[in-house]
Amino acid sequence: MKVLVWLIVLQGLTVSALPRRKRADYSTPSITYQTITIPNPGTLVDLGVVQESPNGVLWVPGPVPVATPPPITSSARSHSQLSTVFQYLTESTSTITSAEGYFQPSTVFQGSTGLTPTIISAEGYSQPSTVFRSSTGLTPTIISAEGYPQLSTVFQSSTRSTFTTISAGAYSSSNGRETTTHTISTSKSISTSSVTPIVSVVTSLNSSGIAQILPTLSTQTPAAGTVITSLATSGNPNSAPLINSPIPTPTSIISPTGSATSVISSVVEGMPSDNIFQPVATDAPPPVISSRSDHPVPRLGIEPQNSPIGTNKFYANFFLGSQSAATWTHPYSVAWAKGGGASSSWGMSISHIDANQRVFGPNSAAGATQYFINPIGIQSLILSATELGSQTTLSTDTITPLSINVNLSPSPGDAPAIIFPLVQGMGFVTGIYTGTTPIIQTGVFFRSITQSPYTMKPGVTKYTILLEDGETWLLYAYSPGQPPVQFTVVSNSLVQATSNFNGIIQIAKNPGGDAEALYDHSVGAYPVTAALSGSVNGATGSYTLSFSKGGNQSSRLLMFALPHHVQSFDPTTASAVMNVQLDTTTKGTATAVFADSWTLIESLPTTMGFAPWSPSYGAQKTLSVGAVSAIQVIAASEVSQDMEAQSDLNSMYYSGKALAKFAGIVYTLNDLLGNEALAQAGLEKLKTAFGRFANNTQQYPLVHETAWGGVVSSASYTTGNSGDDFGNTYYNDHHFHYGYFIYAASVIGYLDPSWLSANDNKAYINTLVRDIANPSSLDPYFPIYRNFDWYNGHSWAHGLYESYDGKDEESSSEDSMSAYALKMWGRTIGDSNLEARSNLQLAITARSLQNYFLYTDSNIIEPSNFIGNKVSGILFENKIDHTTYFGANIEYIQGIHMLPLLPSSTLTRTKDFVQQEWDAFFSDGRAEAVQGGWKGILFANLAIVDPSTAWSFFSNSNFDAGWLDGGASRTWYLALAAGLGGAP
Repeated sequence: MKVLVWLIVLQGLTVSALPRRKRADYSTPSITYQTITIPNPGTLVDLGVVQESPNGVLWVPGPVPVATPPPITSSARSHSQLSTVFQYLTESTSTITSAEGYFQPSTVFQGSTGLTPTIISAEGYSQPSTVFRSSTGLTPTIISAEGYPQLSTVFQSSTRSTFTTISAGAYSSSNGRETTTHTISTSKSISTSSVTPIVSVVTSLNSSGIAQILPTLSTQTPAAGTVITSLATSGNPNSAPLINSPIPTPTSIISPTGSATSVISSVVEGMPSDNIFQPVATDAPPPVISSRSDHPVPRLGIEPQNSPIGTNKFYANFFLGSQSAATWTHPYSVAWAKGGGASSSWGMSISHIDANQRVFGPNSAAGATQYFINPIGIQSLILSATELGSQTTLSTDTITPLSINVNLSPSPGDAPAIIFPLVQGMGFVTGIYTGTTPIIQTGVFFRSITQSPYTMKPGVTKYTILLEDGETWLLYAYSPGQPPVQFTVVSNSLVQATSNFNGIIQIAKNPGGDAEALYDHSVGAYPVTAALSGSVNGATGSYTLSFSKGGNQSSRLLMFALPHHVQSFDPTTASAVMNVQLDTTTKGTATAVFADSWTLIESLPTTMGFAPWSPSYGAQKTLSVGAVSAIQVIAASEVSQDMEAQSDLNSMYYSGKALAKFAGIVYTLNDLLGNEALAQAGLEKLKTAFGRFANNTQQYPLVHETAWGGVVSSASYTTGNSGDDFGNTYYNDHHFHYGYFIYAASVIGYLDPSWLSANDNKAYINTLVRDIANPSSLDPYFPIYRNFDWYNGHSWAHGLYESYDGKDEESSSEDSMSAYALKMWGRTIGDSNLEARSNLQLAITARSLQNYFLYTDSNIIEPSNFIGNKVSGILFENKIDHTTYFGANIEYIQGIHMLPLLPSSTLTRTKDFVQQEWDAFFSDGRAEAVQGGWKGILFANLAIVDPSTAWSFFSNSNFDAGWLDGGASRTWYLALAAGLGGAP
């Protein structure tokens, strides 16, 4: 159906017909408007044709004024989205209808209704755009309703709302339904300026609005970005994770204690709290750990705050090195342009990489590509301001585990020109302007910029930006109580506002489909931080991310979830999942969620303890008589090794592995072999070896540094080498290093509960726990969860080193080991909240690893030409490289995701995965050809799917001790294989 639209002009005015949708209809607007300047009152203006289309009702503007209207027989359909109802288009003669009360006529003309001339609104939700002198007592002006003014003034008393007129300050409105307070404001007044284009710009009216079309580029092409194919060596030493020092066979066997006693724990475990994220402790680290206020890495641009700083979080590049490496929030990345790149801008660059932009490395012998890398340095859009330049400084504040504020100031000491609140998963990149003049830049070049005529929300101006790479972005300017921002296209790379601005600008990439309508509906609100809470009920755990928001408080937030989130959403959160997706760099496809909080559910491995365990059969605490007999002789020899010498090393990592090895042997002797007397003799040796560290008298003692807030090795302080002890001083790998100590202490405390209260042993281990996994802001000494990322679902090993590909993690198995160690320490000391949190962390880690690190043939998250590698190798925020920092042997790459083999290994490494990986790389004699300690790791891993073959390998009388990592024991590997069903 087509309806011709005519307008009788009563005064010489500029008129705008604004679209209006049903309140329940969030579809892309189907009506646009045309602004027409009419010089002569009384002229009939041809506004064109309203016609139905597959997308709804489309208004096609007419070209010229005419003298008289043609006869009209059609009427406007009852549910049309016309914003202005004109004479001749109504259901009854000379009457204005409002489409069943769901729409707002924005203009009522005198003489066209039976009503007293006035301005009317539909159901109190209207946004009338024009008040005509002839129909009201007001002079012509622009108005809007419901307390969300786009400009400033209020309109006639025919609405249901009462408004206060204010200019630049905060304002509130009440319409009988809600009261809203708006705080995005400033005392700075608005001043306009003239902006002159330096290129020829064609202005065109189309169905989307008023488009400014730029000239075709002849000599410039969009920047393609760069990829980094090499591994950064700073902070990533090339030492292998195995202890390769020869271990002499003991010349004698230690004597069992004279009076063996069974383990009787005095620890009483309480019930978990309603919120399990309760502090481990809040007191200072024990006195044996000295304190110092300095650190080799300066805190660049970090504003003073009351809590320690997360060193391994997604935002760390903003306060490291050049401060110009990117931060990945998923699905977007942002980076300070810092005067560089194709734009030479000083603003914040925004990028999103589609899967088809990835660069793939050479194929391996297995047929899979070695790596895939997302290009960096593509400056799709840049939010900046005219005030920013070569003196611009970047600062950060309000730092939490899931969020940060990044500020760009014109010069040192100045107030921020733009504030960027960054939260993982945010649906928009938001810049808060406080009286500065926005400029939008690009290194990809503008093709066209279209201002939408449609007001999806009061106070919002919308622009659609088409770049020369063919991608479409949306820009929204939200300025409640302020004049709308107007942009002038200056060149193919620069758009400048014609005035300074108090409000927010939000940027989002439009992938098509339902995305634009969803963005339209959620614009105006942005996340500022997120709070984490959780609870457990038996073997079920849940955790909730509650997002705090700024801007329009009545709007729900648009956030993006990663695949592992969507898999575990509870029904309420799942119902908020939208049909809008964007690619991420290394985590598959992100999915939009329209909600202010998420709740996720996981099944917890509550039955997992120190004994061999599997998801199918649970804990296996009883071994066959044959297995016990075979393991006894080997265990007696291994427990007699020199524990002090093997653990007295210059590395917390290697020392922790050695102590954990002996803890596993002592546990096996006591609980699985029933040799309590020999176990207690070994336990005394283990406590002595551990005492060196609990007393902090090892080669490089730990220090509590207060610059960042954490406990670090003193190695780099002493040597000046940032890579010593795998970069521990710089916060590399703390969950790996301390996880081994926490596991060993869990066994010691389990076998001898009195050890916990002796010599601050419990406080010492709790300090390590707090360093890697402090759950609460109530603990003033450590940041919340240094390593584990509750958004990404796994930990980051990379500490205080700037990285242009972001944080990374190599050993997924040591990540899960650290969660397992935390769980067991919680059980040992009776901290039910710690045990519950760690069960939850372990379950999330398993889900995340199976999506992003460990690939079965059915994996649809990572690229199909990469999953043949079966493991990630090194997973960065921006790339995945099937290699290691210490070599490219296949046993290194696969094996670093196996060690250490623990009860938790069967949770993270499923049988399907282990079998497929074995068949791809190690079957048919290939594992037998591997040399050194890696061979033992491969066959211990085989126990998950073929425990009989693993048992035969480790029980062979010709077994070579050189096939063992110095941080692993034949005793435990045999017990693991036997517990999984491999022993005769």
